[in-house]
Amino acid sequence: MSFVQKNRTNISGSIIAVTVMIAVSVWQFYLFATFTDVNGVVDLQGGIRHLWLALATALIACVGAFFVFSVFLRHDTDDELHITS
Repeated sequence: MSFVQKNRTNISGSIIAVTVMIAVSVWQFYLFATFTDVNGVVDLQGGIRHLWLALATALIACVGAFFVFSVFLRHDTDDELHITS
């Protein structure tokens, strides 16, 4: 497998992983927002565990997205400019 194809596979996998983390974060926040107690009434104080999970997965997704998109900003190391006097 060539380097370009291997790199493309790694980036595709990373983008899918970040997308899954975003989906988990949104789902956990949805569970927090619609948390009900035993009687079926929306409990505004309950479900705090879902909120913390949503915040943690959102933070992980943001850090992961930063690293994935930083790959696109790398400069080509083969095209160095050699300045001679």
